[in-house]
Amino acid sequence: MQFIKHDLGQMSGGEIVEVSLTSAAYVRLMDSANFRFYRSGRRHKSHGGHYKTSPVQLEIPYPGHWLVAVDLAGYAGEVGSSARVISGEAVSG
Repeated sequence: MQFIKHDLGQMSGGEIVEVSLTSAAYVRLMDSANFRFYRSGRRHKSHGGHYKTSPVQLEIPYPGHWLVAVDLAGYAGEVGSSARVISGEAVSG
């Protein structure tokens, strides 16, 4: 599985992550344990989903080490992305 990984590091919870996309894609916000499951193709829990517009804003729900994965879920195409932690309230997601 191909994906773009953005390692956000240790977060306190409540921060807003803004992900910019060059095309429609799946955006998955996960803690480090769920990211390991995702990467190995196992069942995992994530926040986010399929987005056609950008930017996407998601709130980190609890303290921990957080990562964002951006992928096309096996569909053909290409996507580029960037992620950053911002202040403020989530607009989408």
